[in-house]
Amino acid sequence: MAANTKQIGRRYPIDLNADLGEGGVNDAALLHIITSANIACGGHAGDQASMCQTVTLAKQCNVLIGAHPSYPDRANFGRQTMELSPNELLDSIVDQISALKQICNTLEVKLHHVKPHGALYNQAAENSDLGQIIIDAIKLVDPDLKLMMLAGSSLVQQARAQGIEVIEEAFADRAYLANGALASRRLVGAVIENPQTAMKQVENIINSQPIATLDGKSVIIKATSICLHGDNEHALAFAQLISRHLSQPT
Repeated sequence: MAANTKQIGRRYPIDLNADLGEGGVNDAALLHIITSANIACGGHAGDQASMCQTVTLAKQCNVLIGAHPSYPDRANFGRQTMELSPNELLDSIVDQISALKQICNTLEVKLHHVKPHGALYNQAAENSDLGQIIIDAIKLVDPDLKLMMLAGSSLVQQARAQGIEVIEEAFADRAYLANGALASRRLVGAVIENPQTAMKQVENIINSQPIATLDGKSVIIKATSICLHGDNEHALAFAQLISRHLSQPT
């Protein structure tokens, strides 16, 4: 994957990722802009056909590929808590990552990282028991896989302490709270709709400057990857704007 590392360094000062394979209409266009893709692998969305299609396109675009496992809850798109035993959740996450890894192996492309989705992502960021399940799943499938997780969260240090390389992620299209957590989607303004607001947030994150939070304060987010949600109706417009800005010579 050395060519992709070179591509990231040439195109942008920071990795730009998107959650794909979730039924969004802009996946193919986004893959020509982003540098990492998190592909739904059967929990909240995705099936064999969508995974094969998205991995194939990602390979063609020289984009790093990550698994995007979640609670196995298609009805709620993985955005609500599920009451599963630790073993049930571990088995589900392992199955999801393994399904995408098998497709990557078949298509002769490397699976690079794992990024949890939705409620699992938000809860595991600070819940060490859930975080451990994700760490254990990565170790069972491939301990060389990186973990993409909310920048500054407890799981970042928990994973690093156990030898997992972490990609610290921030968001272009989601509002934050002053404690560094993402604002709940139930709150008005939690999803950023204005492209200039998203661009300003990205600029401030890259430059380690404070960003305005939904609770009227500010926070500095230090990250190595910026996420755009592929199912956001503004995802492609945001990606194009951010790409143009980040591609400008400094």
